[in-house]
Amino acid sequence: MAFQCVVVTPEQQMLDESLTQAILPAHDGEVGILTDRAPLLVKLGIGSLRLDLASGQRRVLFVNGGVAQMKDNHLTILTNEAVAPENIDVETAKAEFAEASARVATDEASYKDRQKQLQRSRTLQEMASK
Repeated sequence: MAFQCVVVTPEQQMLDESLTQAILPAHDGEVGILTDRAPLLVKLGIGSLRLDLASGQRRVLFVNGGVAQMKDNHLTILTNEAVAPENIDVETAKAEFAEASARVATDEASYKDRQKQLQRSRTLQEMASK
């Protein structure tokens, strides 16, 4: 059995496919989604969204925050950013990592922002190298 999945960013709809499984990067760990899952609303973190298509293929997307809702065998993912690994600019990710590493956090908000940028750029580099 399969369920429908839609991935949407502020700029575009990235995906509308039938899936057999999805692994979401929740803000507090990974969440697996299968057909007939109980309703779920989850805050997304930064990481790899792994999708097993009903056709047998696997799609992977980098996602940066957002929310995911599973209801009635329909998974809706609203994310700030979604990028396929083949579209990741490794040099830009390395430059962002270097810039974030050099930045000095002066308060809690700037520290959290720095950590988020480090995690984003590190994850982008890891996904591009796979």
